[in-house]
Amino acid sequence: MSARIIDGKAIAAELRAKIAGEVARLQAAHQLVPGIAVVQVGDNPASSVYVRNKAKAVAEAGMRAFDHTFPENVSEAELLTLIGKLNGDAQVNGILVQLPLPPQIDAQKVIASIEPDKDVDGFHPLNTGRHASGLPGLVPCTPLGCVMLAKTVLPSLSGLEAVVIGRSNIVGKPLVQLLLAEDATVTVAHSKTRDLPSVCRRADLLITAIGRPEMVRGDWIKPGATVIDVGINRVPGEGRESRPAGGAGKYKIVGDVAFAEAEKIAGALTPVPGGVGPMTIACLLLNTLRAACAQNGLEAPQIGG
Repeated sequence: MSARIIDGKAIAAELRAKIAGEVARLQAAHQLVPGIAVVQVGDNPASSVYVRNKAKAVAEAGMRAFDHTFPENVSEAELLTLIGKLNGDAQVNGILVQLPLPPQIDAQKVIASIEPDKDVDGFHPLNTGRHASGLPGLVPCTPLGCVMLAKTVLPSLSGLEAVVIGRSNIVGKPLVQLLLAEDATVTVAHSKTRDLPSVCRRADLLITAIGRPEMVRGDWIKPGATVIDVGINRVPGEGRESRPAGGAGKYKIVGDVAFAEAEKIAGALTPVPGGVGPMTIACLLLNTLRAACAQNGLEAPQIGG
C-alpha cells in the first residue's frame, strides 16, 4: 500500500485563501492593511526566486509589500539603519531579512535589531525565548508549517513519538518546542546520533531537516509513520522537476528522504517539492496577519495552527 501524499500546495492555498479573507475583513472593518517589508542583500539565485514567490503571495493576500534590495557589499550599518526605520513605520507590520547574509554582516545582530513584534520570521531572541517558555510570540514559519501538515493526517499529536532530525535554530529547535506543546514525546537526532536508523524507526512522526539528499532510506521508517520532509536539495538528474544548471547538465530537486522507498512504507508523506515549501510562505503571511492585529489591539483570527 502506498503512502498518502500530503499535498502542501493545496493545503497552503487553502490557508492563503483564509488569510486573504481576513485581510479583506480587516480593511473593511478597521481600514487596516497588513504590510510586510522584505530585505534582500545580493542576488543569490535561490533567494531571489524565494523573494519573488513571497511577493506574489503577499499581493494575492491583499497585503502591502515593501521591498528593499541592497548590493552584496552593503555595510552592516546601512542595513541596520534601514531596519531602524522599518521598526518605526506603522505601515510595516512585519520585517523579514532574507538569509544568508554576506560575511561582513553579523546576521544575529541584524535579527536582534528587528522589533520582536514585527519579527515575522520568528528568529528574534525574545521570540525564541517566549516560544521555549510556552508564552505567546511569533513562531518560525517552516516549523509551524510542518506541524500544520502533520495535523492534516494526525488529528492529535498527543502521546505520539516524534523524531526530528536536525537541530538548527531555524527548523529543528523551534520544531521541538511546537511538538512538545502538542504533547508529543520528542527525540532530536543529529550528526552525532548513534544508530540513527534505529532512532528513526521508533517514530510515529518523523521530520527531517538535515539538507542531505535522500539520506533517510525506506527501511529507516516505521511502517505507517507520518514523514515530513523539510529538505530541499539539488542533485544531477532527469525528472519531472528537472531544470537546466548553467550548461552543466540538468538537476532535480529532492528531499532528505528517499521518496520512492519511503512511499512504500510510510502511512503519509510530504513530497519535495510541493510539501513543506508552500506552507513556509503561507505561514509567513499568517504571522504578518497576526502581527498586524497585535500591533493594533485587535484579536487575531483563529486560523492556522
